[in-house]
Amino acid sequence: MLEAMRIIRDLIQPSAKVVRAGDMIFRAAQPFNTVYLINAGAFKLVSRSLDGREQIVSLKFRGDWLGFSGIAQGRHPCDAVAMDTGNISIIPYDTLTEACARHPEMMAIVHEGMSTEITHERQSLMSVCTLASLARVAEFLCAWARSMHQRGLRADELTLRMTRADLGNYLGMTLETVSRCLSRLSREGLIRFGERGRRQISIPDLERLEQFVIGGLPADGQTAVQ
Repeated sequence: MLEAMRIIRDLIQPSAKVVRAGDMIFRAAQPFNTVYLINAGAFKLVSRSLDGREQIVSLKFRGDWLGFSGIAQGRHPCDAVAMDTGNISIIPYDTLTEACARHPEMMAIVHEGMSTEITHERQSLMSVCTLASLARVAEFLCAWARSMHQRGLRADELTLRMTRADLGNYLGMTLETVSRCLSRLSREGLIRFGERGRRQISIPDLERLEQFVIGGLPADGQTAVQ
């Protein structure tokens, strides 16, 4: 991933922008002409129903792309919003396609980014459709930890960049259920909360947490939180 980001900087030399929590990168229905590479920070993609309800449909982190979903229709289908302080590279789509035509390694990086996006969204849908609430929260933490490891960051110490309400929206459950699930995972010893607050989460044994998700049952064999 770091090598891919270096290649992009060398071949395209994109401009960079610092963003703050709440900054809008693009809005739904905005014409598509630019993609963005995340250098740092966390971002959410938000869709809106016809009656105005918001749904977080994807989370993006360092090394991920923003904007590919706007290619087909020529307009962005959702909002992209920064969840904390971050940094993005701004790449005009025409510049990206020209670089891909000249440099096969650039094309490979773009294809990998698109494939990763498709795979992640399918896994997220599978989790929401098949896992009970407790296992769903555990799987989310496992996926976040794996994502951090792939980006060369610590996988055993996580900082949630979203509110409990946002996490519940993304996972398809209420804020109260999210809080109960996190507390349950903590009591089972599968996670620990940091001294600075419940957004700081450590995972003592990622393999054990992953096995818990596979089993779909609490570590003590009791009924899962629904």
